[in-house]
Amino acid sequence: MSLPLSALQAFEAAARHLNFTRAADELCVTQGAVSHQVRVLEAHLGVRLFDRLPRGVGLTDEGLALLPELSRSFALMTGVLERARAGGARESIVVGVANTFAVGWLLPRLELFRARHPEFEVRIRTHNNLVNHAGEGLDCAIQFGDGRWPSLQATRVVDADLAPLCSPTLAGRLQHPTELTGMPLLQSYRSDEWSRWFAVVGVAPPRTRGMMFDTSLAMAAAAERSVGVALAPPGMFTSELASGRLVQPFPQMVDVGAYFITRPASRPATAAVHTFIQWCADAGAPRR
Repeated sequence: MSLPLSALQAFEAAARHLNFTRAADELCVTQGAVSHQVRVLEAHLGVRLFDRLPRGVGLTDEGLALLPELSRSFALMTGVLERARAGGARESIVVGVANTFAVGWLLPRLELFRARHPEFEVRIRTHNNLVNHAGEGLDCAIQFGDGRWPSLQATRVVDADLAPLCSPTLAGRLQHPTELTGMPLLQSYRSDEWSRWFAVVGVAPPRTRGMMFDTSLAMAAAAERSVGVALAPPGMFTSELASGRLVQPFPQMVDVGAYFITRPASRPATAAVHTFIQWCADAGAPRR
């Protein structure tokens, strides 16, 4: 028996959303149609793909194993069809990129890659540093961290030491790092960053009081508006610093990680992905 493509599509969408209603909205069908197609697939495979829970659904082990490969297959088919429609044969590279890195580093340099490798098409999907390569159909991703992610191969691209950044108005009130202790200190989800910076300058860290952000872009935007002082990588905000919209009041910086380009270690890199990873590594800042 041949397996209907619609059953595979219904499962992939429902598994990605973990919600049959949102999958139905994406596929422009009814929730009942999605549920029916999933049952067709389960009957064909002879396994349950979802656990029906009191408040939603969860993937079984079989569903978890099927989703990554199915998502990648759909992404590959979509790429082939789009290239055929465009009349070209360029190989695509789907790259997940942390928002701050995309705006502050990659986009200003991407034209250099395109000029050197016109045979490849780069597709950017931004994220806030939480990545699921298989589930999102990514060939590789650029993430901030220490380079240690289970089952991923990571290549260092650029260091991202952190320093206080603030508006010119607040910078005018700062002569010594101790004066930061009385200001709102904007925070990321990594709660120890400010304490580590204060340790570098030899000042006892205050009890942090300030807004929390999941991206340095939003944090820097708040800092520009004098909401508080951000702790962010100056190398990602060179245009804001050059224009004077942001100021780095103190030179001291703290190393809490870097940007790495990652890919699944279990899957060989295509020529396009290998080329892009190598280009990113070569274009990155000099290593210490």
